[in-house]
Amino acid sequence: MSRWVDTVALALCALTAATVNAAGFPGIGRDATPREVAAWDIDVRADFKGLPPGSGSVAKGQEVWEAKCASCHGVFGESNQVFNPLVGGTSADDVKTGRVASLARRDYPGRTTMMKVSQVSTLWDYINRAMPWTQPKSLTVEEVYATTAYLLNLADVVPSDFTLSDKNIGEVQQRLPNRNGMTRDHAMWPGSRTPVDVKATACMKNCAAEAVVTSALPDFARNAHGNLALQNRTVGAQRGIDTARGAAAAASAPAPAPALNDGRAVQALLQANSCTACHAASSRVVGPSWAEVAGKHAGKADYLAAKIRSGGSGAWGAIPMPPQTLSEADARRIAGWLAAGAAP
Repeated sequence: MSRWVDTVALALCALTAATVNAAGFPGIGRDATPREVAAWDIDVRADFKGLPPGSGSVAKGQEVWEAKCASCHGVFGESNQVFNPLVGGTSADDVKTGRVASLARRDYPGRTTMMKVSQVSTLWDYINRAMPWTQPKSLTVEEVYATTAYLLNLADVVPSDFTLSDKNIGEVQQRLPNRNGMTRDHAMWPGSRTPVDVKATACMKNCAAEAVVTSALPDFARNAHGNLALQNRTVGAQRGIDTARGAAAAASAPAPAPALNDGRAVQALLQANSCTACHAASSRVVGPSWAEVAGKHAGKADYLAAKIRSGGSGAWGAIPMPPQTLSEADARRIAGWLAAGAAP
């Protein structure tokens, strides 16, 4: 009798819950099943709750890195012209103190991931759920541990013969260069007394005057240390100004209007369609350089125009090129330029 009463009570509870849901969102959606919830509940927290048991060595991580990560992030985490570098800017002293000294330097050229991250769990969790970006959540638990270990080794947090595991990751946390650098003294932290700046409005009258440059280096000094635009960054995607041009000329000379059929006009198209986010003139970025494409497909303008608009994968490595939405006329202009040799 008691079991029957319990069964009826459970049925009534389920019916009540279903009625409430139906009343709130009639005809829309359904409750997620426990299995569906479990598939999404994969986060690893700062106290390592959610971290699955397992391990991975630095050596294994190097294999994974070179096969699946280095094309975008560089063999040593220095990254390419698109993505920010992951490694650099930390020191042995930072490992001791838990604060990255370079973060306080205004003259330091960039901020790498290893300079900023304060939790090893963040590295593990992000790699596990988002990498590689063409196949997120495809790495095994061992590969995630190993890739995390390899990154930590590049930053001199762990030695090259180290094996990271769920048993020792807490000890590694105590060597992370910026482990003491996290702050809760900002508006986005829950419970912060600092007000969130969400009340800004567009200025319509009595607006502050825009800053005007009233002084600059004289022309004879601008290029004293070489053209900054041609000098590579040490970390980050910083770009220097073109100091080879005089200050007055750089400020007042209008940009030359590109002719319709020369390389400069095509360069403008490449910029406008964000092709330069993945390709460069003579070096690989995410995809092949213009020179490589031109050399491989010389005279094949129709083929190249079709590939630009349809995208493809496998011809130049594991990273696919998505279909491009530019007009057919623009695709043919770019394809013709490539087929003719990609002259600058």
